[in-house]
Amino acid sequence: MKKIASLFIFCLFISCAYSQNGVTFLQFEGGQGPGKGKHVVLVAGDDEYRSEESMPMFAKILSQTYGFKTTVLFPIDPESGDIVPNYQNNIPGLEHLETADLMIMLIRFRELPDEQSQYIENFLKAGKPIIGLRTSTHAFAYQKNPDSPFAKWHWRSEKEGWERGFGQRILGETWVNHHGHHAHEGTRGLLDGTDQLNDHPVLRGVKDIWGYSDVYGIKHLPAEANVLMYGQSTAGMTPDSPMMWEKSVMPVAWTKPYQIEGGSPGMAFASTMGASMDFENADLRRMVINAAFWLVGMSDEITPDMSVEIVGEYKPTMFGFDTFRKGMRVEDFK
Repeated sequence: MKKIASLFIFCLFISCAYSQNGVTFLQFEGGQGPGKGKHVVLVAGDDEYRSEESMPMFAKILSQTYGFKTTVLFPIDPESGDIVPNYQNNIPGLEHLETADLMIMLIRFRELPDEQSQYIENFLKAGKPIIGLRTSTHAFAYQKNPDSPFAKWHWRSEKEGWERGFGQRILGETWVNHHGHHAHEGTRGLLDGTDQLNDHPVLRGVKDIWGYSDVYGIKHLPAEANVLMYGQSTAGMTPDSPMMWEKSVMPVAWTKPYQIEGGSPGMAFASTMGASMDFENADLRRMVINAAFWLVGMSDEITPDMSVEIVGEYKPTMFGFDTFRKGMRVEDFK
């Protein structure tokens, strides 16, 4: 009986998604600004890096500073209605991708119902642009339903053409390892000496990047990927920690074209940085905002001094498993 009740509640969440702003999703209509008329959907769904905090923050900047309509989706426990980052099987509201011009995602090891995943596949078939942050390289893990048509997205997929899954095929990499010492070393973006990339709109005005999350190992980045920034591990988790030159540098931000079967060509921007505390760094926020503008065809609007100031209060939580704030509701992020 409990399972039947849970299924009913789950279906109710799906069917009522459009009418549940502030309950199952969060939406900001935007206003005047260069982004007016464009729609960005931001998808939170990881159990470690607090994307449920960072995605609303970006949504407010894009909406209230630049006029984009923004919609934020969360992992929601259908029984309680709470945002539960380690509930891996429900992100209601993905139908909003039907009207999206851009998707920004930071998700990890999700196994969504096929009817939800279908909206993501439709988005990809349309060749629409995507930003994938941190754990989005290993966004999906199919264990309960290996026969799903979307099991090809599994981060260790062996399906022909989808080897290493969604992360590899769409963003350019899957999960490899922690190249840095996790929770002991940070990441310093290496921007000196990248003069040849200074004209790239994504890097416009970006000068100083440091984050709490460690450097990810990168092993399978394809030739068509364009690395915009490499990163070096820092011997400590403060911005003034010295760089560990005994470790090799790794790509931490790049662009990559993608195309799936029966679909139009699209473009992705990926970064292996992305803990909620990383985004206290203004230039890391700037790089993501720049990437959003670039991907929706608004490169001419990107200026080195454009505002990336946080709108309202932003007090990110230190990353970690099961460290999320309990009892959170969508309305808490309005």
